[in-house]
Amino acid sequence: MDNGSTRKSAAIATDASCGNGRAAIVTGASSGIGRAVSERLGGMGYEVFGFGREFADEPLWEKDRMHPVVCDLLDTQKLCGCVKSIQAQYAVHVLVNNAGVGYYGLHEELNPQKIQQMVRTNLEVPMILAQQLLRDLKKHTGYLIQIASVTAHKTNPHGCAYGATKAGLASFSASLFEEARKYGVKAVTISPDMTKSGLYRNADFCEGDDADSYLLPEETAAAVEYVLCQREGMAITDLTLRPQRHQIKRQIKKKT
Repeated sequence: MDNGSTRKSAAIATDASCGNGRAAIVTGASSGIGRAVSERLGGMGYEVFGFGREFADEPLWEKDRMHPVVCDLLDTQKLCGCVKSIQAQYAVHVLVNNAGVGYYGLHEELNPQKIQQMVRTNLEVPMILAQQLLRDLKKHTGYLIQIASVTAHKTNPHGCAYGATKAGLASFSASLFEEARKYGVKAVTISPDMTKSGLYRNADFCEGDDADSYLLPEETAAAVEYVLCQREGMAITDLTLRPQRHQIKRQIKKKT
């Protein structure tokens, strides 16, 4: 497994007692919501395997129980290989499908590459990871947490394809819960609204200036902890997070 942190290889192999040997996998973990979720899970005692394309000199990933995994999620063979390596050493109890990409504007102004990247990252990768880990999650009565978006539940002009991928993710999660609930698996969709993160780097808008017009990544991380701390016999399947006010700010769209 290429975890981008060879200094930790011995610890990964021998220190399975941390967090009672429970592991959590988080995608898109190098920044934003994924980083915040990873930090929260580490604080809860999980062995956290955070997947990302690169990890800067970030103190979080120097801590015990925090394992950065450098992997392009669209490299399916490598992705599955990394997962199998983790499974061989740890009991995976939690999968957080957080990685996402968004391109906005009139649909006719997108191109096939951007559409394909959104579909693969936002929908295909979560479905593959769920398939790879579902037997483990059944065995450990674990959690499959999808970080979707409020766009999954409404129409999205100027974001048709992005909204469709998130709607597909929410639909997949709901169906999988019905399929796997008898095994104790909790499939949860968390749908944040406008969040102060890097998601809008490809858009001509971003979150507003006022603090009550956006969410913080740490608030979605807190929602993940809330889901994980419920009584075993009660499952949360859908959770929507919204700022008090709706406000966006126009910005110059970066060329991609």
